[in-house]
Amino acid sequence: MRGGFAALTAACAVALFAACLLGSTPMEAERVLAALLGFGDASDRLVVLQIRLPRALAAFAVGAALGASGAALQGLLRNPLAEPGVLGISAVASLGATGALYWGFAAVSAWIMPAAAIAGAFAGTALIALAALRTASAVTLILIGVGLASFAGAAMNLMMNLAPNPFSLADMINWMLGSVENRSFPDLAFAAPFLIAGFGVLFASRRGLSALTLGEEAASGVGLNLRRQRIAVVLGTGLATGAAVSLAGVIGFVGIVAPHIVRPMVDHDPARSLLPSALLAGLILVLADIGVRLVPTVSELKLGVVAALVGAPAFIWIAMQRRTVHD
Repeated sequence: MRGGFAALTAACAVALFAACLLGSTPMEAERVLAALLGFGDASDRLVVLQIRLPRALAAFAVGAALGASGAALQGLLRNPLAEPGVLGISAVASLGATGALYWGFAAVSAWIMPAAAIAGAFAGTALIALAALRTASAVTLILIGVGLASFAGAAMNLMMNLAPNPFSLADMINWMLGSVENRSFPDLAFAAPFLIAGFGVLFASRRGLSALTLGEEAASGVGLNLRRQRIAVVLGTGLATGAAVSLAGVIGFVGIVAPHIVRPMVDHDPARSLLPSALLAGLILVLADIGVRLVPTVSELKLGVVAALVGAPAFIWIAMQRRTVHD
């Protein structure tokens, strides 16, 4: 896997550089390199350092957060269809941001909406962590997450139904469609502590994920504290997912697809799949965002829409493969 990991890392670097090259007006590689190094024309530095690079890094960070979270949840729940949305954390984070738009708080400061998304993720994480303490069944945890996601989705639909004006409704819809357009380095800096903390918790708990491949009873028999493991994964997922939602809104399916592709390359070891899944998911979203910018449409497509168009068929295929295996 070392060769594959190096190739994946190189592909991510190339994709990020390509994201700085490509756009409505393509730029030569020499101009982009000069801008990245702080030289060259002032307009080139503006385009590369203030527009294209932050956007590409935001797409990569969001993908990495969702990919690592998906890999961790799939290892915890031993289900290849698990991803951050399965526990309702993404939905509650989105509910927080939608509420800020609905009540008009987002107009007070540019930081209100991402802060509301992260606060929503914390609320969802707290509820799921409490459920993890009270139940010994992973299936029950999934069902609670599905119920939480359904409730958050219904609440967001209610807000859109009661939107005070068309502008608020448009803002809520745009947020729910998912995008990294107009993201800046301050946006990344705001989300970075939560991303780093989330990744740290997930990687610290990775050995427990390997033990869970033996089954919950066997893992408990070798000394794994199941409740502590669940809480650690849920907490790490909540932090990373909240940061991702604060940057891009709702982005689906990449947290399922990337770990599924990586898993056979690491002998189905969830602990070893965390970092490759993060890199692959980040790469997928950077490439998708490049495509979003290059597709000749009247208005720019939303990243969440493109991710769903590609990810939903992949999700169906993964589900069908799983059924075939069990049949």
